[in-house]
Amino acid sequence: MKIIPAKTPGFVKSLFPNFIWNINTSNKELYLTFDDGPTPEITDWVLATLKDYNAKATFFCIGKNIEKHSEIFQNIIKDGHSVGNHTYDHLKGWKTKTKTYVENIEFTDSVMQFQIQNSTFKDSNAVNSAKIFRPPYGKFKTKQSKQIQKLGYKIILWDVLSYDWDHTVKEEVCLKNVTSAAKEGSIIVFHDSVKASRNLIYVLPKVLEYYSEKGYEFKGIFKP
Repeated sequence: MKIIPAKTPGFVKSLFPNFIWNINTSNKELYLTFDDGPTPEITDWVLATLKDYNAKATFFCIGKNIEKHSEIFQNIIKDGHSVGNHTYDHLKGWKTKTKTYVENIEFTDSVMQFQIQNSTFKDSNAVNSAKIFRPPYGKFKTKQSKQIQKLGYKIILWDVLSYDWDHTVKEEVCLKNVTSAAKEGSIIVFHDSVKASRNLIYVLPKVLEYYSEKGYEFKGIFKP
């Protein structure tokens, strides 16, 4: 069975030390992240599956999806997960003017904050203790990253890619991508999207079970 390299090489992390690739800890903790939601067909299933294992995660949400599916975004908050900014419409930074890109992110933040502040849940103002952002495709211009950081965002990338979105990757390989690479403090990328749902539905429960049996906890990034 061919395994696609899923671990982010150390030399890549060293080239961009101002980005967060993993959480520095020796504790048995993992940080599951889900990009591109909220999505009606899959996000609620993800939330229910996480709840089965008392697991917390981080959802990097697309602004227009938050507006379309605000009730699902509210469910994410209700369940105590962290939420992050993933632009309003999955914008490609390297094809976008910096001013436009940053404005897109700031508008998405206003959409998120409106939902958080108008939540009926008591702990809604403590979703996470820092503003976090993940660029779609993991790519953007250096100038963009610097301006985003000046706005107070922590830029979150990853330690492990599951490749759940790739239809050429079989479910078993997707699972092995995670279990062969994730360790203490790893930030792992999944997607709560329709495109990734085939692999995700197979992999997520198995990852939760595999690491739970090894004594790991699943936490949200910068969750108080």
